Amino acid sequence: MVTVSAGARLHVGFCNLSLAHDRLYGGIGVGLAEPRVRVAAEPAEAVVADDDDVRRYAERAVDVLDVPGVSVALETRLPRHVGLGSGTQLALAVYAATARAHGVDPAVREHAPSLGRGGRSGVGVATFEAGGFVVDAGHPSSRFTTRPPATGDWTVPPAVARHELPTDWRFLVALPEAEPGRSGDEEDASIRSVIEAADPTVSDRIAGVLARKLLPAAAAGRLEPFGEAVERIDRLNGTWYADAQGGLYRPPAGELVDALASCPVLAGVGQSSWGPAVYGLTDAEHVPEARRAAEGALDELDLEGTVLTTAAATAGMRLEE
Repeated sequence: MVTVSAGARLHVGFCNLSLAHDRLYGGIGVGLAEPRVRVAAEPAEAVVADDDDVRRYAERAVDVLDVPGVSVALETRLPRHVGLGSGTQLALAVYAATARAHGVDPAVREHAPSLGRGGRSGVGVATFEAGGFVVDAGHPSSRFTTRPPATGDWTVPPAVARHELPTDWRFLVALPEAEPGRSGDEEDASIRSVIEAADPTVSDRIAGVLARKLLPAAAAGRLEPFGEAVERIDRLNGTWYADAQGGLYRPPAGELVDALASCPVLAGVGQSSWGPAVYGLTDAEHVPEARRAAEGALDELDLEGTVLTTAAATAGMRLEE
């Protein structure tokens, strides 16, 4: 029996969504220590799984690894379609567990496209591999098509920057109960419409924040500048998505972002991916105050939801054999 677990990830946004520039996408995000998806696997003569998603990913893993089968049990899962990368982390965990159950070293980055993961952003794959704060290289804009590329026509973009973040930093994540964020065909359609209308000057502004503030702050471990840069990039990404999601942030994430923006112990408040997950950055000393602010904001907005705090991941997946 082999067990694999992996932490969630936050997705701050993309470096560029305009076809006027050479590189498209370029994901920016952070791997989290918690919450985690956890799966257990053992060799079998066929694919055995109680969960439909797990079965689908196990079937792909068995095919790409050329092994007879696997029995996979889902022990804990991430909240689905809320902006925490649940699909990618589950797919890669099932794949890695299947590989190790058969004594094979998993080639996560190589095989992620065959699992249908890592096509736009490489952040989820990179954090599964090594955790940390990640910026990926994106794809050549010349390869963009209005239809999703066929499997095998693309690779996971490499990480061009990765930094471990200070161990006393804490990410607050508020998960209001709301309609799930976009995924699958709906997400593909939304991204295509955004790209075809994206203002290239937004990319230029993001590049400035990234180069002059975010990357230096990550390298030096400076919380306030890091948070300010993340928040700025998140908001700039929101200008691209405003028509697709009903504003800079999708409801009700926008109200929650606004409510938390005035909290003195939180920096870098924003929406992860399509939401509704909202995040902010603080340090270990101020976690109680940050949690009270988030719980109070949910109450004031009459939103049901949960609040968690976690460190950034300092490593990738955990394997137990």
